[in-house]
Amino acid sequence: MEAIVLAGGFGTRLQKVVNDLPKSMALINDKPFLEYLLNFLTGQGIQKVILSVGYKREMIREHFKDHFKHLAISYAIEEEPLGTGGGILNAMEQVEGDSVFAMNGDSMFRIDLPAMKHLHESSAADLTMALRYLEDTSRFGTVQIDEEKRVTGFFEKDPDSEPGYINGGIYLINKKFLDSDVFGKKFSIEKDCFETCYKDSRIVGYPAKGYFLDIGIPEDYMTAQDDFKKFDD
Repeated sequence: MEAIVLAGGFGTRLQKVVNDLPKSMALINDKPFLEYLLNFLTGQGIQKVILSVGYKREMIREHFKDHFKHLAISYAIEEEPLGTGGGILNAMEQVEGDSVFAMNGDSMFRIDLPAMKHLHESSAADLTMALRYLEDTSRFGTVQIDEEKRVTGFFEKDPDSEPGYINGGIYLINKKFLDSDVFGKKFSIEKDCFETCYKDSRIVGYPAKGYFLDIGIPEDYMTAQDDFKKFDD
C-alpha cells in the first residue's frame, strides 16, 4: 500500500510555540510529529510514502532522506502552495498502484487502514474518507452519510453544532478520480472536490473510533506532548 502525506504546511498558528519549522516537523517530546505519523503507517502495512513538501522542505529531506524503517520515501515538490487537492494531485505522479491513501501531515488519526481499504473496494468507491464521531464539532465542518455509508452532505462549522461526524483527514483515492483537466493544478480537496463531486461520484465514509488529534493550534500541540508518550517506541 502507498500513502501521500501533505507535509508542506507553514504552521502559521503554531509559530508562537514552534519557531520556524514546517508544521509536520513540530517537535513532540523531541521528535518531529511526522516521525510519529510515519511510525503509525509502518504498522498499517504501508510500504511507500510520498511526502508532499514545500515550505522549508530541506529540513524534512535531511531528516528522513529516502527511507524510514521499512518505508520507502520519495518527495513531491510544491514550488508554490497548491492546496490540499493540488498537493495530492502533484504527488499522484509517483503513485504506482490504482489507488493511494492521502492524509494531512499535521494530524493523527489512528485507524485500521486495511479495513478502510476493504470498505473502499467492496463499495466500489471513487474515494473513501475516514470519519470521526465527535460530541463537540464546533471547530469542524460535519459530514453526513446514509445507511450504506455513502456521503450525502457537507455542512460548515457552526459554534452551535450538534454531535456528528467530521472529516478525519485520511482518504483513499482512486488515481483516475482526480483529473487536472477537471480540477486544475491548484485546488482544495475538501471544497473543490468533495463538496462539488459527492452527488455525482461515489464518495464513501469510513466511520472510525481511533485516537484523533490535529496539532494545528497551540492548545492541541501541547496536548500531544502528553498523549504521544504512549506512541513512542
